[in-house]
Amino acid sequence: MPSRHLEPHYTKHTGWLRAAVLGANDGIVSTASLVLGVAAADATHNNILIAGVAGLVAGAMSMAAGEYVSVHSQADIEQADIERERGELKQDDAGEHQELTAIYIDRGLDAALAEQVAEQLMAHDALGAHIRDEIGISQALRARPIQAAIASSASFAVGAAMPLLVILSAPEASLAPFVAGASLAFLALLGGVAAHTGGANVAVGSMRVAFWGALAMGLTAAIGSLFGTAG
Repeated sequence: MPSRHLEPHYTKHTGWLRAAVLGANDGIVSTASLVLGVAAADATHNNILIAGVAGLVAGAMSMAAGEYVSVHSQADIEQADIERERGELKQDDAGEHQELTAIYIDRGLDAALAEQVAEQLMAHDALGAHIRDEIGISQALRARPIQAAIASSASFAVGAAMPLLVILSAPEASLAPFVAGASLAFLALLGGVAAHTGGANVAVGSMRVAFWGALAMGLTAAIGSLFGTAG
């Protein structure tokens, strides 16, 4: 029996990486933007900190709820397709065999080999073969609502804590520049790490995340300044 050589692939990281990066990115951007907006409205240091903590708690819970509902909906759709396929296998095994054979022919196998592959795979695990090759659901990419909710919420909280730590340590007179600068540095680092983990260009990933973060913080600070002046 030939030995298996499985080279690493980046797609195995997509499930947890998406939730973690999205959560941490949102935590930094939303919390930093919130405190910069409040700071621009001439709020006190204590009020800025309270706003940041409230943003962390509300954002983490919102991320958890939103991710759970979204991914659970995906899981429900996947399960419905699996149950439908299970029923079709019971009702028309021969037809499902032909369907699987046609899929392998479309992928480049000749008819005889495609039929042989379909026969052997269905003998081993008929439902698994159809879930994977007909529906396109793999074990690595299956929807996991609770895991996604926890990852998103926790990563949001970690990201949101970064601007709050800056608020606690930065001089009150220079609070806004310190929060903005540190947050952009955190975002660039996060974008670079995510790009490296996913096998993408690190510089492009860093600049992309930092650009949108800077835009969000700039717009929020401008609105806070406008309302502070109006008040």
